[in-house]
Amino acid sequence: MTSKLRQQPRDAGTLEIFPDFPPRDDLQNSIHLDEAASQAALTEHLGNYDTTIVLSEIPVRWIPSQSRGHRIPDLLVAFGIDRSQAVFQNGYSIRDLGKPPDFVLEIASVRTAENDYTNKRVDYANFGIPEYWRFDPTGGQRYDVALAGDRLVDEAYRSIEIVEVSPGHIRGHSDVLNLDLCWEHGRLRWYDTVAERYLTTYAEERATRMEEREARAAAETRADAAEARVRELEEELKRREQS
Repeated sequence: MTSKLRQQPRDAGTLEIFPDFPPRDDLQNSIHLDEAASQAALTEHLGNYDTTIVLSEIPVRWIPSQSRGHRIPDLLVAFGIDRSQAVFQNGYSIRDLGKPPDFVLEIASVRTAENDYTNKRVDYANFGIPEYWRFDPTGGQRYDVALAGDRLVDEAYRSIEIVEVSPGHIRGHSDVLNLDLCWEHGRLRWYDTVAERYLTTYAEERATRMEEREARAAAETRADAAEARVRELEEELKRREQS
């Protein structure tokens, strides 16, 4: 991450503002993006805070004043844009930002599941979004499959290969993010294929720090015990020499 976000973009007076939309009425984002810190881990990994958007529940339209045809993906990623402009406009205007988002993800909910892999798939392709992913924590009870990805080729989506690594663990590769999206026993994870490691969440980082502190404390305790034993042996040796 670089400098602080500007409060509003240049020529803000010429930009339309998106209307407020009602909040979601389910817990899918909270459980799989917020509570698990999956979105935060992705934001940290991608960096470039001023020119990269990693946001949840941001409406997408060609223009803010468009009366119909907006979509609100569960997660949106866009590179090389003015992030402050999207924040100021209260949404993602493809016309004003000069390009469509690069990546969108939907998480299956009871109310929206069928719409995600039918109508939204068509709309995201029409928007020109290079990759569209769908994640079903139930393993395919809400969507047609547990994990699916589409890549835009010649203005139409083609399915991305999804592989089963082991029982309960499937993944597919996002060229846009250069990461694997993983479905692991109903949990969404990101895997860095270059570094060969998962993007860690805050909870995992905290657990690692606690383990490191405990290991240091144990090592210090062993060192103190060893020093005490050495002193005991030295004192015993002195007593023998004096006797």
